[in-house]
Amino acid sequence: MSADTRRRVKLYTLNEDRQWEDRGTGHVNTPYISRLNGVALLVRSETDGSILLESKIQMHTAYQKQQETLIVWSEGDKYDLALSFQEKAGCDEIWEKICQVQGKDPSLDITQDVESEDEQFIDSSTDTSLGMGIGPIQLPPCDLAHLGEIADCLRSALAMPAKREKMAIAIENENCVKKLIEMFHMCEDLENEDGLHHLYEIMKTLCLMNKNSLYEIMFSNEFIMDVIGCFEYDPSLPEPVRHRDYILTKAKFKGIVPSSNTELVAKIHQTYRVQYVQDVILPMPSMFEENTLSSLSSFVFFNKIEIVTMIQDDDKFLTTFFRDLLDDETPEARRRDMVLFLKELCQFSQILQKAQKDNFLKTLFKHDILTAVEYLLPSSDEGTKLATVDVLSYLVEQNPSMVREFVLQEAQDTNEDSDLIINLLTEQMKLDPDPNCGCAMQLCNIIRILVDPDTMVSEVNMNWNARTEFLSFFYQRCMPVLLAPIVANTVESRIEKDDIKTAQLEHLILELLSFCVEHHSYHMRNYVIGKDLLSRILVLLKSRHAFLKLSGLRFVRKMIGLKDEVYNRYIIRGTYVQPVCEAFKRNGQTYNLFNSACIELFEFIRTEDIKSLLCHVAERHMDAFSDVDYVQVFKELRLRYEQHQERAGAAAASAPTGMALDSSAAAKVPPGRQAAGRGRGNVVRRRRRRRELKWRVQLAAGCLPRSCSQFTATDEGCSDQS
Repeated sequence: MSADTRRRVKLYTLNEDRQWEDRGTGHVNTPYISRLNGVALLVRSETDGSILLESKIQMHTAYQKQQETLIVWSEGDKYDLALSFQEKAGCDEIWEKICQVQGKDPSLDITQDVESEDEQFIDSSTDTSLGMGIGPIQLPPCDLAHLGEIADCLRSALAMPAKREKMAIAIENENCVKKLIEMFHMCEDLENEDGLHHLYEIMKTLCLMNKNSLYEIMFSNEFIMDVIGCFEYDPSLPEPVRHRDYILTKAKFKGIVPSSNTELVAKIHQTYRVQYVQDVILPMPSMFEENTLSSLSSFVFFNKIEIVTMIQDDDKFLTTFFRDLLDDETPEARRRDMVLFLKELCQFSQILQKAQKDNFLKTLFKHDILTAVEYLLPSSDEGTKLATVDVLSYLVEQNPSMVREFVLQEAQDTNEDSDLIINLLTEQMKLDPDPNCGCAMQLCNIIRILVDPDTMVSEVNMNWNARTEFLSFFYQRCMPVLLAPIVANTVESRIEKDDIKTAQLEHLILELLSFCVEHHSYHMRNYVIGKDLLSRILVLLKSRHAFLKLSGLRFVRKMIGLKDEVYNRYIIRGTYVQPVCEAFKRNGQTYNLFNSACIELFEFIRTEDIKSLLCHVAERHMDAFSDVDYVQVFKELRLRYEQHQERAGAAAASAPTGMALDSSAAAKVPPGRQAAGRGRGNVVRRRRRRRELKWRVQLAAGCLPRSCSQFTATDEGCSDQS
């Protein structure tokens, strides 16, 4: 056992949400630091040698040792730290050093008793009546006759941290948990209800004492089911709650893949049962008691990390698991259980920090998890399909770059568009049996994350060419499949099917298309104009479903909101404002969301002064709004148009005589000749400006050539006298 391995630790801090955050892995030492004037806990990163922690061992700080490999303490009121050692020997060494500095007994699991003056006063006034001195607490005898006294004694110590710590030490030293379990068996055999009610109160109080050392005893494999049995006899309930029956019969553990790692199986059992105690049995802490069960939450937290780590390191188990998952001979019920296990494993891994998550995901991708997802998505078993979607959603949310790499590699390996995973997601959206399209919504969100440029920008290893390659692939081979339901349902300017299920699917597709308009300016613009997509989408404004009409209008609004003249000319050329006006008229004067959205669209055109669209609407479509007098938008839009016309007329009238043809002469010149004349005039004026600029630059530089005498500078500019 090397010293490096023995001193290897993970540093954790407790955040505001009462969750432990991994601050890095390194090696811990206890050197004397003159700057701090004392011995300190110093943790250096194992990757770059940087200092992760430099904490002086204070004389009055309470350090706790938990689970044999954890040291926990607080620095300040809301700054909790934890060192998780790889080996027990290293934890013992550092613990002895801390105790040596503070002059404490290393056999204890805590170094300090922090008492306020109020607690000391209460302690001194109550110890006599309870028979407890300032020294170690003496518990009443652990027998049936004294169960009530034990319950009262524990309750009295619960509110005072110093007494609670002494009580926990007394319970451990006197092996009280084992004795209480023996009395529980006696009370059940004798059907002693009073004794069972006292034992419920005792076990509940032991949990609320928030001591990790007690949890390790109570939730060990030897005692945990009996502790849960004590919780069945709540005195406030008329009948016992059969927790053990539920855990042992209805919530049976299923070993989906045989594992020789007995420690892993035991840890899974323990974690599930402790979580059951925390979530089902114990009362929910109030906002003033949020730290009451913090040690129990930490107990579960570190157990989950150990489970994920052990499974991740067991390559044989994972190889067997994925092989059986893809085996056609595997029964469907077992395959469903395997996918549910994979889903739960992904849920456990969410508590890991980013570096640990990345390693976990790399392990899953190493075993071709996306190939398994492709195989499982078309499953006829609804439970298998839903769990598979959850797993894929987790993979895409945590690391979309790995999924994109798989998609691009798949595109190179196959020419069949139906075999691509993104197109498979689209097909499953169409086949979703849920009337509310819950699964389709989740699949649509997966596609949105994959095509989101913001997630591509954050990826260090994805350059501009790779992003362009992925988006080009998506628009060439995936967009036609995504749009197929809309294209098939909008034939000859009418809707073929307008049922609720079809409308919801088209709504989801339109939301994704609106996202693409906003974020894929180049690719989406080319696709919309090249395929004349807007003509299809505007047909959906005839739907009887308000949410679908709003989705179609939102798509138009996204296009206009970009203020892109290419889009504007496309809308004008196709007269695509007309379907919006017709839909507005069909809606009548009903004050609803569609009415407000239409008005906002035209108000945006006016306020942003999009001249091309503003003139188009004013010249071609104002008749549709002639009777709309409950808002001033359309009157103001016409007024803005008239102002533009007046400015244009004034500008033409104020043009210099030399720069325009005489009106009488212009009337005699053919239009083609007039245009040619204006073009030649512009060329002459540009040449004069260039000569003037060149002359002024040379004059300022002092290098004016002799030929400059050919030019005479005037206040109006340079005139050619040659």
